[in-house]
Amino acid sequence: MGLKAQVSDGDGLSERDFDVVARLLNQLAGIELKPEKRAMIAARISKRTRALGLQSLSEYCAYVASPQGETEHGAFISVLTTNMTRFNREPKHFEHLREHILPNLRRKAERGERVRIWSAGCSSGEEAYDLAFAALGVCPKCPELDFKILATDIDRNILSIAQHGVYDAQAVTGLPENIRGAFFQPTGHSNGELSVAPAARKLISFGHLNLHSDWPFKGKFDVIMCRNVTIYFDAATQQRLWKRFAQALVPDGLLYIGHSENVSPELLGHLKPIAPSIYQSRGATGASGTATQQEGKT
Repeated sequence: MGLKAQVSDGDGLSERDFDVVARLLNQLAGIELKPEKRAMIAARISKRTRALGLQSLSEYCAYVASPQGETEHGAFISVLTTNMTRFNREPKHFEHLREHILPNLRRKAERGERVRIWSAGCSSGEEAYDLAFAALGVCPKCPELDFKILATDIDRNILSIAQHGVYDAQAVTGLPENIRGAFFQPTGHSNGELSVAPAARKLISFGHLNLHSDWPFKGKFDVIMCRNVTIYFDAATQQRLWKRFAQALVPDGLLYIGHSENVSPELLGHLKPIAPSIYQSRGATGASGTATQQEGKT
């Protein structure tokens, strides 16, 4: 783009350079940066500026926005995206899955049918493993069946942590003791790290995916979890994504979103709310078709 460096103000990132960063991040990842985040953005991209041996934040902004900087886009996204997650986050979602959805999916898989669950925006893997723990608790045989969990994220660095499946002991303290005992084992290192058990690992396929690009999926999903991801998107981008999720679900499939997120009324023809932050795709009754009736009992 041939941007020229200009004098930066006190936080180290000029207004013009912030606009370059914000526009590029929105283009690549659909994330909306607010001007009040300018100092934070400056601190984060300074790491990449130093790593590349560049002289200023302005030089980095010019580089990452140029054709030559396309190879930097992955690292650019990685330093600017927030990965906040933990095991057993919003536990009522997993209670709902275990009580109302997974028994039906177990029967579906036992009939020889295909079952697919997607953790979209899986971050460092905790949500995907929580899904595996829930599935194995209801259907211990699911690794032998056509029952799979897909976990994707835009950040390749955080995905490598998820794929590794090793966490410090503090990270698993929020899990029930029976889950910790059944699905974690010590790595043997003196730092007390724990590794996710092979049965849970076997259920999950991790992959890199930008939610705003084409999705290379042939089949549809019984369950999609995308929680606390769209809070970084503008309203129009959020609604486009909810509609795409609805189209990626089997009839009566379930979409779980974060408690601070909302599906707009315009999309209720595609997604029916059945509980706080839980939506069901509209269509003929499928494997999870009893969810609505069961909701009346909760």
